[in-house]
Amino acid sequence: MAIKDWPADDRPREKLLRAGAPSLSDAELLAIFLRTGVSGLSAVDLARQLLSEFGSLRALLEADKSRFCQGHGLGEAKFVQLQAVLEMGRRHLESTLSRGDAFTDCATTQLYLKQRLRPYPFEVFACLYLDNQHRLLHFEELFRGTIDGASVYPREVVKQALQQNAAAVILAHNHPSGVAEPSQADIQITKRIQSALGLVDIRVLDHIIVGDGDTTSLAQQGQL
Repeated sequence: MAIKDWPADDRPREKLLRAGAPSLSDAELLAIFLRTGVSGLSAVDLARQLLSEFGSLRALLEADKSRFCQGHGLGEAKFVQLQAVLEMGRRHLESTLSRGDAFTDCATTQLYLKQRLRPYPFEVFACLYLDNQHRLLHFEELFRGTIDGASVYPREVVKQALQQNAAAVILAHNHPSGVAEPSQADIQITKRIQSALGLVDIRVLDHIIVGDGDTTSLAQQGQL
């Protein structure tokens, strides 16, 4: 049966308008994104099939182009559309956190960084540049690859922080392995950057490690 023939209360779009997006299941949300089904399958049925095929909504959303386009009823146009939706969500979060002093809250900071760094299959070292009220000036991905003394350069962090006229920074990088515990290399490079920035009176507020589901704050561990 086509969705248009369902009772109004069961249709995903009408349900969203009536009760809000949180009331919808993963399949219903995906069905709204898909808009239409395929021969023999409604949009909701197709969504359920895709969730089963990919294993989860997250796996579908984080799939690369090649894997995504293998999905039944999907293709390059849908991939482009999805990437645009995801990027709008990230930019909305960033603009929201840029107002006021949200980055004094470790939980909010970790949420933001998880959205930015968790999907990468390789390590990315990034920096949040903050003003003297800890409002976000700029987010920047500085280095990619193994995070150790050979690939992260404190002088580059100092250079960029001065260009942004930052009063403080929050360092961050992801662990593609999924384990958010800091290594000795993570701690050592944090201290090197902290020392370098200290020479120009810029504070390192935290270094946050992003794992698959968890994050670890070096400040909360007493490493800063």
